Amino acid sequence: MTADDSYGRLDDDDYPAYTMGRAAELLGTTQGFLRAIGEARLITPLRSAGGHRRYSRYQLRIAARARELVDQGTPVEAACRIVILEDQLEEAQQLNASYRRETGTADPTAAV
Repeated sequence: MTADDSYGRLDDDDYPAYTMGRAAELLGTTQGFLRAIGEARLITPLRSAGGHRRYSRYQLRIAARARELVDQGTPVEAACRIVILEDQLEEAQQLNASYRRETGTADPTAAV
């Protein structure tokens, strides 16, 4: 990979650009929190050649949502499950909207 290739990846939300320490700093949390949400399988950081955890911007957004819930008093495991369910619901809603557009079906939740 050349330097030009690396610069192009800076805009990639899935590029694992952040070390665990930097990710924790950006989120205002501890490295232990990142390990806990990894153990709960909310996010799976990629590993560097040396085995160090690396996080993408997309993963940091997910971790930030979990942290919001934990800060409100939700246990880590429950916060991770909530975030997973929210993500699944959003995906299902997008698929339904796409299906309605393709078939010309009206939105059943729209006001009559």
